Amino acid sequence: MSERGSEVVVVAIVEVLPGHGDRLTERFSTVIEGSHTEEGCLTYALHRDRTNPDRFVLVERWRSQEDLDAHFSQPHMDAVSGLADSIAGAPEVVFCEPVPFGEPGKNFAGSGE
Repeated sequence: MSERGSEVVVVAIVEVLPGHGDRLTERFSTVIEGSHTEEGCLTYALHRDRTNPDRFVLVERWRSQEDLDAHFSQPHMDAVSGLADSIAGAPEVVFCEPVPFGEPGKNFAGSGE
């Protein structure tokens, strides 16, 4: 298992009710802009499923668990609190640690950021 100070990758899959995708992207623009200013944020990117426009995948990469923990208390995270009535079900969230295979820079682990 990872140590508290090692890098953390978070993958979250969120499905919204039909027609609520624009609302989610609007709210997440604030979250993403704020997250990008956090010192421990290495990657924070929202993706829309090409086959299902109501499903989104958020990929986050944090320098450490401490940085991720601090992230949850940031004021810009309040922007997602009003999305409960747009979400189709409980998001699937996975907390991971990178496995350093492949070429540095093309793999999260050892990318030099």
